[in-house]
Order: sequence, then C-alpha cells, then structure tokens
Amino acid sequence: MAQQAYMTETDNGGSGPERRGDRFRRLMGRLASGWRGDPRIWRRGVVVAATAVLLALVMLLHARIPNRIGNLGSLTDTFLPWLGFLVPVLLLLALVRRSATALIAVVLPAIVWLNLFGGLLSDKTGGGGDLTVATHNVNADNPDPSGTARDVAASGADVVALEELTASAVPVYEKALASTYRYHSVQGTVGLWSKDPMTGVRAVDIKLGWTRAMRATVTTPEGPVAVYVAHLPSVRVKLEAGFTARQRDKSANALGEAIADEPLKRKVLLGDLNGTMNDRALNGVTSQMRSTQGAAGSGFGFSWPASFPMARIDQIMVQGVEPVSSWTLPATGSDHLPIAARVSLDTDS
Repeated sequence: MAQQAYMTETDNGGSGPERRGDRFRRLMGRLASGWRGDPRIWRRGVVVAATAVLLALVMLLHARIPNRIGNLGSLTDTFLPWLGFLVPVLLLLALVRRSATALIAVVLPAIVWLNLFGGLLSDKTGGGGDLTVATHNVNADNPDPSGTARDVAASGADVVALEELTASAVPVYEKALASTYRYHSVQGTVGLWSKDPMTGVRAVDIKLGWTRAMRATVTTPEGPVAVYVAHLPSVRVKLEAGFTARQRDKSANALGEAIADEPLKRKVLLGDLNGTMNDRALNGVTSQMRSTQGAAGSGFGFSWPASFPMARIDQIMVQGVEPVSSWTLPATGSDHLPIAARVSLDTDS
C-alpha cells in the first residue's frame, strides 16, 4: 500500500511534460524578471550598441570606403558577406549584458545584411536552358591534371574554360578532353574546349605583357555566342601594403573594354577574376554583365579556397542570354572549386 500511495503521488505531481513545461516557464520568468524594473537596461551595453551601429554603417556604406590606403575598400567588398557572422556575436553580448539598447541596435546590421545578401539564400535554380558552361582554375601545381579534366567534363558542360594552364600540363588536358570536346584552343595560360564549332579565336590584351585572356565565337544550334575566358592577376593581403590589387584592377578595366566592344549580342565570361561581384574594382566588367550565381544560383557559391571556400572569385557572367541555373562542382586537385551554369540563349521566349 505504501508503494501504491507513493506511485499515486508521483503521477498526480505531473513528472511528465507538464512539470518540464512549468520549469521552463519559471526559468524564463526568472530571466525576464532580471530585466523588468531595472533602469540600467538602457544604460548598459553602450559599447555593444555602438559596435552594432558601426557594423551596420560599414555594410551599408562599404562602397564609400576609400581604396587609397591599402585598397581597404576592395578588401571589405571581398569579404562583406562574412561580416554577417558578427551579428549573432553581438546579439549574444547584448543578452549577456542584459542591455535593451544593445538588443535594439543589433537589429540594424541584421536588417542591412539581409537587404544585401538575403536574396542569395533562396534557391533560384530553374530547369531548361540551351547551353551548359563551366570554368575551373586548375592550379599550375595540380598533381592530377588528367583526373581534374575528367571531373570537369563529367559535369556535362558544352563549353569548358580552364585557367592557370602550364605548358607541360596542356597536352594532358588536351588528351583527357579530346573524346568529349571536338574543338579547343589554348591561348597563353587559358584554354577553351567546346562541343560546338569555334571561330574567331584570339587572345585578349588585358595589359599584362603575356596572355591570360581569350575570346572565341562558339556556334551553337541556337546561334553564335561570344565566349571570353580570363584569369585576372592575383591579389595579395600584406601587412605593409594592405590589399595589393593595382594590376588586377588595371586588367579588369581592359577586360571590360574588350567585352564592351564585342559586336555579338550574346556574351559569356568564364574565368578566375580574383575578385567578387561586390568588389568595386571590377565595375568595368560587373556593370555590364550578370552573375549566373546571383541570378539563378542557390547560396553564395563560394569557390576559393577549395578546402574551406570563403569567397566566389571564380565567375560565370553573361550578357544577352538568360541564366537558368548555376552551381559549384565537387573539388578536384586544384585549390579552386570548378563552377558551372546553364543558360537560355532564346531571350525572346
């Protein structure tokens, strides 16, 4: 009987979900009680609040940060999406400090970040399309060029651009891709492979003194497309010099001028631009072309470094054609990830 009475008491006490719910409500009540009636909640956390406002201003006015000192503006542009990770950190600090002022201030950078990048979080990929293109910086020190070529070809791309080709590796790539792509051309350290005929192949001068860009007319069943391949100069982050990108910026302007002078209406740019779509130094190109990832991708599509992608410096950009889908391909032997996109050449439908 004593055992039965004990069991009855336990059941009536509600040791199940009801008691756990009561405990949770009491816990939240205690947390809330620490805020209620405390006039200091508006005075505490001023530093956190000021940091949140400063973060919002940096993201909102990033294009106005000057490049005169170490190309600080372009450096901010490049890694701008990552500033969003500071928002939850500031939110946690505001809660720890029990500061209403800081909590309200943290809302500002959250809104700015969502306004800038919220659209990239949705999946905009679609079906259909006429032409699949891919690009890959294969890395001059790639230990497996043949395997890398096969991996890129397995994407099903009709047109493939490769950058950072070395003289010794070019025959390997040519042999590995020969069975899939009937037409190809290598100009300097960049190359283009196509299932459709290529004409008008030539190097593009991007003011380097050697060839790292080319163009070709790819004649598809839907008509001709001007395809550009480019590998802009690398940038470096140095303590004594900041974000050094002068040569990259000069080459980007030259590439933009070449694309603007292109007589064909349909244009596709494939390559490693060593810069993101946010980098104002690439305006000569980005102002006249659309990113397939931004228009028809899912997420940020970061491509570099392959081991832990932090930025999309490899780009597929178009003009006069409609992006349908855009994606990142699996890692190869390179320090970059290959990327691909499918586009519709019939923009009148």
